[in-house]
Amino acid sequence: MTMNDAKQQTTYKDAGVDIEKAERSLERLKERIARTYTPEVLSGVGLFGGFYDLSGRSFQEPVLVSSTDGVGTKLKVAILANRHDTVGQDLVNHCTNDVAVCGATPLFFLDYFASGHLQPEIYEAVITGITLACKAANIPLIGGETAEMPDLYQPGEYDMCGTIVGIVEKSKIIDGRAIRPGDALIGVSGNGLHTNGYSLARRVLFAEYGVNDHIPALNAALADELLKIHPNYHSVISKALENFPLRGISHVTGGGIVKNTNRLLPGGLSLEIDWESWPVPPIFRLIQETGNVPEEDMRQTFNLGIGIIFIIEAHHRQALLDFGRQFQYQFYPIGRVRE
Repeated sequence: MTMNDAKQQTTYKDAGVDIEKAERSLERLKERIARTYTPEVLSGVGLFGGFYDLSGRSFQEPVLVSSTDGVGTKLKVAILANRHDTVGQDLVNHCTNDVAVCGATPLFFLDYFASGHLQPEIYEAVITGITLACKAANIPLIGGETAEMPDLYQPGEYDMCGTIVGIVEKSKIIDGRAIRPGDALIGVSGNGLHTNGYSLARRVLFAEYGVNDHIPALNAALADELLKIHPNYHSVISKALENFPLRGISHVTGGGIVKNTNRLLPGGLSLEIDWESWPVPPIFRLIQETGNVPEEDMRQTFNLGIGIIFIIEAHHRQALLDFGRQFQYQFYPIGRVRE
């Protein structure tokens, strides 16, 4: 017997990583993941990479558009409320919007889920949410990673991010370079905080309310409001692009309306926003009044009820507003581009 033989054995499981537990959860999810596949997917979960066949795409100058994002501390709300079936949908929809505003059609999605100790019921709820959103958007989930990292996360906590790849014809890229002074800004309504500003919202609201408290100003429980699923605007964007010569589209995420839309503007241009031109959802007023949050902080932290913004020549403004009546979202004239 060697000295090593005399010592007590220490396994990977003893160190806090249970590979078999993760594999069992993934096995239970494989059927749900497979439901997201489109004919272009050549391989299922399990290989070192996902295979996607582009040969059927008829592009003259195809350009791939990619984006990676997470849902921030909205996860803290999900954990506090013990509701994990919505944040995966948030992740897919947020990432989809990021490539859609570039004019791209999403091709496929990949996810990353990490925790200190994998809790199968939570993991499976999150990934099921991802598959539901992928299926609804016709985007295959072709790969991902599940990481169990003891001591890195507090008990019960987890994090996740998503990566999406889309495709666009080079001549149809929407990057803002065509924007000119006088162009109109058309805001499309959101449904709440989406996936941004939760650190401020949690600090303010949870100092006064419990996560399951019914809030009269919201006519809902606080968890129901804060866990509303981030809208997927891809169909609205694609239909608008089919009918109008849009010069820019911004996805209003962290940084608010101005900072996100400024990313599109050529040098020498700025925005003129009419902040009274659309109804601000009650959740934002609740945050502001409960925490005495300055207006400037509200504007640069939250979307304030506007999920995406179309930028178009002014003479198309009314036609685009009329076009918007067919959707569940409201279209508002919220300002213009100026020198």
